[in-house]
Amino acid sequence: MLNETNESSFPSNFLWGASSAANQVEGGWNEDDKGKSVMDVLGRHSNSNGMRELTDGVQPSYYYGSHQAVDFFDHYKEDIDLFAELGLKAYRMSIAWTRIYPHGTDKEPNKEGLAFYDAVIDYLIQKNIEPIVTISHYEGPLCLSGDFGGWSNREMIQLYVKYAKTLFEHFNGRVKYWITFNEINCIQVPFGIMSSGNIALDINDKKNTPNLRYQCLHNQLVASALAVKLGHEINLNNQIGCMIAAMYTYPLTPKPEDVRANQLNIQIKNMLCSDVQVRGNYPGYALRYFRENNIDIHQEPKDSQILKDGTVDFYSCSYYMTNCVSADNSGRSVSANLVNGEQNPYLKASQWGWQIDPIGLRTYLNDIYDRYQIPILIVENGLGAKDKVTDNQVHDEYRIDYLQKHIAQVEEAIKDGVKVFGYCPWSATDLIALSTGDIEKRYGFIYVDVNNKGEGTYNRIKKDSFFWYRKLIKNNGKELESVSN
Repeated sequence: MLNETNESSFPSNFLWGASSAANQVEGGWNEDDKGKSVMDVLGRHSNSNGMRELTDGVQPSYYYGSHQAVDFFDHYKEDIDLFAELGLKAYRMSIAWTRIYPHGTDKEPNKEGLAFYDAVIDYLIQKNIEPIVTISHYEGPLCLSGDFGGWSNREMIQLYVKYAKTLFEHFNGRVKYWITFNEINCIQVPFGIMSSGNIALDINDKKNTPNLRYQCLHNQLVASALAVKLGHEINLNNQIGCMIAAMYTYPLTPKPEDVRANQLNIQIKNMLCSDVQVRGNYPGYALRYFRENNIDIHQEPKDSQILKDGTVDFYSCSYYMTNCVSADNSGRSVSANLVNGEQNPYLKASQWGWQIDPIGLRTYLNDIYDRYQIPILIVENGLGAKDKVTDNQVHDEYRIDYLQKHIAQVEEAIKDGVKVFGYCPWSATDLIALSTGDIEKRYGFIYVDVNNKGEGTYNRIKKDSFFWYRKLIKNNGKELESVSN
């Protein structure tokens, strides 16, 4: 039950939405003069271990999930019509950098790329769906990932700001909500070197060091701050936010050492980036962490002021699960989003081993709001599962159960006084996975008929969760008597 009185605590203008990312839904990877992104050379070989592999260019013996994805590029009108039927108030999307600047260093933006997003955004607005745009979502220009050094090269800052300026000016008045970087804290972990850092290195490469990744992060934080200031100068109505992957954890035991280990884990992995983006400076615990871990970041004298002048308007996050931390790593290892953790014996897990913790979302939202006192937007939350089609239907009651319990805790957080202004679960349609490039781990309200090899009709099928979420939106979060259509 979402509310014992059957009355919604959600504001009347609450942004009920859904999310996606360009490299996971669009396809059309080489159409309309789009350049190659780092994601376009992360492929799967038949002998691979389940993860994408970095390849030297596009190799014919590899399958690249991003090349076709679920073909939003050719189905965007059909999909947006379905979003409207679903009742979405908002759609959190991303723009592919290489659709706008194919090589990153181009003097002029690609007109065909801008035209595509004109069509998408205009159609969303026509259907009364608020576009929430992520400027950079794990797909920097491939041309800048090799000798250029990706985000370790400070020149990347001005290239990003030029790209952001193009978007702010071109979509001025049509897009109000912007997110500078998706899950900016991802670059802190080895997995983020290619997707977030835009550096052509294998996850396990010895050059993939914390120092390199934190240099990338610093440059991104500066770029974000410059973009925020610029976005406000172009239009005072622009609302620009950070986006953090919630790597939220508990101490494995009440032992003080475990409590302290967990506190440091949350500070570094969860709070460092948003402390800079919301408060405008590096916190003391981060400076100590850098010193004690031999992390030496090159900064320009002007960077401190840039960070102070470019603080965000709202905080957005992804939240999927929680796990535990101990001082001696004595717990059983479990998988999680971006990083592994230690098992919480009180939680059940998904098919992929991610521990399901709805109450953790309420706790997290309270912690974040107490810390920053700025509005919060949830832009990812969902359950990946192997959905089955039976008689052209998908009965995903497990997803409904997951979402219902998490939305209930969002409502509890709102009653706690937390200013949550929107909920955009992952995802609108099925999409390819970030880590594997496969689609079998499905998240969408809308099933897309395609398999891990890109084979299928690409037909769209409304899942049971589609009809459930439509009723929930219509009733602004009130308790639903039925989940059937």
